[in-house]
Amino acid sequence: MTDQRYDALRAIAAEAGALALSRWRTDFRRWEKSPGNPVCEVDLEIDALLRDRLGALDPEAGWLSEETADNARRLGATRIWVVDPIDGTRDYIRGREGWAVSIALVDHGHPVMGVLEAPARGERWHAIAGQGAYRDEERLIASDRSELAGARVPADALPRADRDFAMVAKPNSIALRIAMVAAGEADLLATLRWGNEWDIAAAVLIAREAGAGVTDALGRPLAFNTPEARAFGVLASAPGIHDAAVARLADRARAVIGRAE
Repeated sequence: MTDQRYDALRAIAAEAGALALSRWRTDFRRWEKSPGNPVCEVDLEIDALLRDRLGALDPEAGWLSEETADNARRLGATRIWVVDPIDGTRDYIRGREGWAVSIALVDHGHPVMGVLEAPARGERWHAIAGQGAYRDEERLIASDRSELAGARVPADALPRADRDFAMVAKPNSIALRIAMVAAGEADLLATLRWGNEWDIAAAVLIAREAGAGVTDALGRPLAFNTPEARAFGVLASAPGIHDAAVARLADRARAVIGRAE
């Protein structure tokens, strides 16, 4: 995809972000798709907008979105758009700033372009494979931390085993938490549960392009456009502590997998 199309992608993300911002802190319908899994009518409006605009930008690309019923035809596509219309819907509904429109283009299982549009925070995070990651025009570089103890983690609370970490502010959007690692504002983000590809695809590219270590919770490479469209956790960190973080969390991660089997 050319830089011209990359510019078009960022313009589409800006349009979606502007729509989301115009409805934020207003009266709109909201409900739960399942217990603890909120959604609102703005999610669906942005999903429709993005499907129209991105489909026109690359008509041959498949489609995977949190708010569209999955279709197995995407598995035959070389390229696929992976979209979360509002990542961090809980913060969006509550009128908080920790949400973003997340868009990634995945090619042969790897994110090659990604944008996080976070208009409530006045931020746009973006990356293209091999060309670095940016917040607006600022080049992002992950932290150079080399000691796991004291690592800054976006969290509301820490398990007893991790009380040697330092908590920093936690947006509801997991994509924004990963982006914090890309920006050197956090040293570590880890989840120990099955998660959806649309939550992390754009942010994974941004973190990688900033030099962060990014794997699943067991330290394995992440792939996208998989049949299940899920991965077991994500671990994004300063490169100097990635192996140590994987080692610390390995037993807990295996235990979670064991309970699910």
